[in-house]
Amino acid sequence: MAELALAVAVAELLRGVAQLVSVAVAESVAGVEELFPERQGEPTGRFSNGYNVADYIAKTLGFNESPPAYLSVAPRIPLSLTALTGGVSYASGDAGILDSTNAWNTIPLSKQMSYFRSTKAEMEARAGARAVSRLLSRSFFLFTVGSNDLVVFAAAPDDDVAAFYGSLVANYSAAITDLYRMGARKLGIINVGLIGCVPRVRALHATGACDDGLNQLAAGFDGALRSLLPTLAARLPGLAYSLANNYNLMQVTFANPRASGYASIDTACCGGGRLGAETDCRPNSMLCADRGQFVFWDRVHACQRAGKLSAAAYYDGGLFTAPLTFKQLTRP
Repeated sequence: MAELALAVAVAELLRGVAQLVSVAVAESVAGVEELFPERQGEPTGRFSNGYNVADYIAKTLGFNESPPAYLSVAPRIPLSLTALTGGVSYASGDAGILDSTNAWNTIPLSKQMSYFRSTKAEMEARAGARAVSRLLSRSFFLFTVGSNDLVVFAAAPDDDVAAFYGSLVANYSAAITDLYRMGARKLGIINVGLIGCVPRVRALHATGACDDGLNQLAAGFDGALRSLLPTLAARLPGLAYSLANNYNLMQVTFANPRASGYASIDTACCGGGRLGAETDCRPNSMLCADRGQFVFWDRVHACQRAGKLSAAAYYDGGLFTAPLTFKQLTRP
């Protein structure tokens, strides 16, 4: 499973113009070849019918969309040029905070950190350590990671939840601290949403209800993350953060979907079987008539409109972010 939306970039705000430098480590949607009708059937590397929340956050910072994937850039052109001008994404679909999460086919958080460290070294070789240090200190890093870890844990015969949370928090803390030591000062962090309410999970229940156990697991991790961040901010001088409450945003949306313009909160727009969630979204799948009225594009991931509304809630509104909005965090 990948998150509702994935990470974006590191951006500097200079004279009112956002300059993309390099992206933050997080979950992503790179490398997927599904049908995206709103892109004339071309694969976009996103589990969606269009832009995701990361794209829309990048747009609010002045870019067209999220930056290109690290592994697609490094072999072709000088990495430092891309990092200094257009950004680089280290995100990886199905990845987690723990190295063991879906380890066979992902780039875990620790490896993404390693890629960023290599990129920073190339940036410094081209532009100088002082200039890069200043650039990164004024940049915005976005994290959205953790749902895959929770889903994998829930499926395993291990009930030591406290130890599991401890491992997640320790790894998350280490990643943030490492980024801070490399120059990061502004972090946007999106917590884990209602993973028990995605169509794939609902389809397993006779009534199509959410899995309360999965949601409680997510809420517990979100609470641990919420406690971690002020502790890190107190220990790391100059660190500022905005914690976006995806969990609460989904609760509010699902409680009154029509207020957000949705007709469906439990069914995949693209898929097959019960709730459109028994098969993956494929070029020959059944599609809903109005994608803007569905929260979910496929059996796990959100439609483009959901990404747009989420990004707006995190950037401009204070109801779902603390202690700052993304907009406040990105001010020079």
